Amino acid sequence: MERERTYWIKVSFIISVILLIIKFYSFYITNSTAILTDALESIVNVVAASFASYSIYLSSRPRDDNHPYGHGKIEFFSAGVEGTLIMIAGLFIIYQAIYNFFFPHELEKLVEGIILISFSGLLNGFVGLLLKKKGKELNSITLEANGKHLLTDTLTSVLLILGIVIIYLTNLYFLDSVIAILFSLYILYSGYGLVRKSVGGLMDEADPEALQSTVEVINKNRKPNWIDVHNMRVQQYGGDRHIDLHLTLPYYLDLGQVHDEVEELEKVLEDDWPGVMEVFVHADPCIPEKCCHYCQITDCPVRKYPIDKKIDWNAENVAKNQKHYHELSS
Repeated sequence: MERERTYWIKVSFIISVILLIIKFYSFYITNSTAILTDALESIVNVVAASFASYSIYLSSRPRDDNHPYGHGKIEFFSAGVEGTLIMIAGLFIIYQAIYNFFFPHELEKLVEGIILISFSGLLNGFVGLLLKKKGKELNSITLEANGKHLLTDTLTSVLLILGIVIIYLTNLYFLDSVIAILFSLYILYSGYGLVRKSVGGLMDEADPEALQSTVEVINKNRKPNWIDVHNMRVQQYGGDRHIDLHLTLPYYLDLGQVHDEVEELEKVLEDDWPGVMEVFVHADPCIPEKCCHYCQITDCPVRKYPIDKKIDWNAENVAKNQKHYHELSS
């Protein structure tokens, strides 16, 4: 899996270098600030792909004494660096566009520039879709961020082409600066999104998608003996996923039986995840006076109250640090 991640990030790097050359050549022959925005973003692509390659290498290293949770968080840092670079490029382009607005210059060879930018946009879009798909398949936020960035680059290229066509048809050269500023604002927004996601990951922000997918797996394999699941926390670092939860079991089970139930739940979660999975389960004994109402064990030898309800586990109630009998009394 790590070898495949490395392969695709190398593909991204090679494509980024090729497109960087094409876009700067387009800027050279047209003298268009709007095309310069595309070219500068390609520099970001190259730098980001280089850093992403190292982050994927580092995230693939096994856990050690200094990094007991592995090295997967480096991928959040990689996405943050990429977002920061995108924002810096956007600010520079705004400066250049404002300067050219007050000191305009004539544009040249716009047809050739349109053809070159169209080719680079198509190639970017194809590689971006591929990287985004592979990022989800391989659970790599770095590949996915790289793919989203290239798709953003493709969208800006399409809009850029439309803008240059308008300039070519109207000879309104001041539109070059206007288009460049609009594109820069979009680039800043895109960069902010990556930085925001990076900070959230580094700060262990709750991941609703990871939590929901974990709950769905447990519900699909739910056993009557698993009376209650709560205080669940799910974190994903690169291709590694870490899960903590409390599992309520019948109080009359002996230690060996409790171990077997816990081990079965761990196996259910581990088998469903293609990457490295680490599960910590804290076993709680049931409280008959409170748990009998929703306990699904039909032949329970110590039941005190009939089954009144089956509580559906979802991402909201399993994350709470309390057993679900609170839902019955609320």
